[in-house]
Amino acid sequence: MANPVNIALVGMGWWGQKMLAVLQAAPEDIRVVRAVEPNMDAVRDLCASKGIALSADYADALNDPAVEAVVLATPHSMHTAQIAQAVAAGKHIFCEKPLALTKAEAETSVALCRDAGLVLGMGHERRWEPPVAEMLAMADAGTLGRIHQIEANFSHDKFLSLDRNNWRLKADQAPAGGMTATGIHLLDLSVRLLGAAESVLCICEQLSSDLPQGDTVAAFVKFKGGGTSYVSASLANPFMSRFTVYGSKGWIDIRDKAHVEAPDGWIVTSAMAGGPIITREIGKAEPVKDNLVAFARAVRGGPSYPVTADHLVNNIALLEAVFKSALSGRIETVA
Repeated sequence: MANPVNIALVGMGWWGQKMLAVLQAAPEDIRVVRAVEPNMDAVRDLCASKGIALSADYADALNDPAVEAVVLATPHSMHTAQIAQAVAAGKHIFCEKPLALTKAEAETSVALCRDAGLVLGMGHERRWEPPVAEMLAMADAGTLGRIHQIEANFSHDKFLSLDRNNWRLKADQAPAGGMTATGIHLLDLSVRLLGAAESVLCICEQLSSDLPQGDTVAAFVKFKGGGTSYVSASLANPFMSRFTVYGSKGWIDIRDKAHVEAPDGWIVTSAMAGGPIITREIGKAEPVKDNLVAFARAVRGGPSYPVTADHLVNNIALLEAVFKSALSGRIETVA
């Protein structure tokens, strides 16, 4: 693309800096022209070294005519208001996950962007991991047959070192252990494969840490069109990422060799009906970059962004029910 999309990175913490780093490999698609970070001293030198304007006020990015889109790497509870402000300013939006904490807020954001003709991208980079993209294409083509079940885990212990006052550990931002940090990706892929969810049972426990919202979470999801998904996540054990799909014609098990922060490839084991079990390794890729590039190309009128409005709303509807079930300890209906 000869005409890169000019973006403002809003939130320059751990993940905002990750996105800045990977986007250096996509100068033809995206150009970071502004950064917004309340704690300016923490990233002043970084932004200066890259020639990026820095300020503490989100309004500066919205009022900058050079900024075509904002990338929100901000606390979850801020997303709905920040998206509304961006839409009012005519900016396209890429939002880190989760989009919102309630279905109603997700519906509001999706409708605002749709009605304004603006692209709404989502930080579900797992879809851009090469083996996951391949699995989704096989499922869409019917190669795996009827999808019966999904089993998935995405765990890490990176948050054990966080100050316990960090927003990522707060009840109003992350009320069910690691579900908003990692489990949300697995819910997204489950919704992508099986459609809208019907009900969920979630158990969240504090087993081996002092993480205030729990360190171990598991959710068992039943889908309206049939099929189930078991999603689990721990914030207190070493890194693990696994996504397994079982279908009537075949199954695929995908395991990341490293966290997406520094991806190192994947180990894929699979079998088709009547065939042998096959294990293969897939080399490194940078799905965070590829997701942002897909967003930029959609902004420029290229292929439609693949995380659809229905996917976005159905995922947050399920997430909201997960929160309810974690509190009640009962099966909760998905709105």
